[in-house]
Amino acid sequence: MPKMKTHSGAKKRFRVTGTGKVKYKKPGQRHLMTGDSGNQNRKSRKALIVADVDMQTMKKVMPYSF
Repeated sequence: MPKMKTHSGAKKRFRVTGTGKVKYKKPGQRHLMTGDSGNQNRKSRKALIVADVDMQTMKKVMPYSF
């Protein structure tokens, strides 16, 4: 059986933590942020954890990360 390929976009956007959860950064922090409130900009700096319902998809796009 051949090896599965990791999704190129996923490997740039997601990291697996030591406990096996998948961490990602919120979008919208590159440009056009002047229209957003400071509160919105501050909250989007923090990284998030992928929801449990999406973990099956993550295991398909990043098969060798877990």
